[in-house]
Amino acid sequence: MIHKFDVKNKHKLDSEQRRELLPPEKTLLSLGLQSGDIMADIGCGIGYFSIPASKILGTSGKVFALDISQEMLKEVEKKIIELNISNIKTILTDGDKLELKNFGINFAFVSHVIHEIEGKEKFLEEIKSILVDKGRIAIVEWQKINAEFGPPKEHRIDKADLIQILKDLDFHNISDIDIGENFYGITAEKH
Repeated sequence: MIHKFDVKNKHKLDSEQRRELLPPEKTLLSLGLQSGDIMADIGCGIGYFSIPASKILGTSGKVFALDISQEMLKEVEKKIIELNISNIKTILTDGDKLELKNFGINFAFVSHVIHEIEGKEKFLEEIKSILVDKGRIAIVEWQKINAEFGPPKEHRIDKADLIQILKDLDFHNISDIDIGENFYGITAEKH
């Protein structure tokens, strides 16, 4: 059985501990997000990464914040209004179809979502389909270890397995990014 995040625990998505272990702006920069990118934050949750991404991208960039939960998107929309952000658009998705083809997405960001997906290859293929040529995917996942927080070890996806899936889907320039002992980052390019 796949481990799914419970929306009732959304308060856990932005804590002092999480900001210390996984600082959003630093993480995005280490994964290669740049000013002017057009980003899809797939499984954006409460906007933990979308909000800092909007600052990095600047006025020439854009964030499409996607989630399957209207409740999560409402949290993002509150922050957009509160912080007067103009370069984030929220999109409710069913997860199977991202509906972002021809939007010029050159940076697809997926944090702590892949381990929750049953058909990982199909999901990553869908992400690839929304990317422009030379567009990049950036993934953050849990290290496959026993830890005090996060999903149980058996629900986590091993980094080597995820890299293999990306290779099988013909992604290129696959890089392993160090983002601490609890998480790993992977970036890859659509050819």
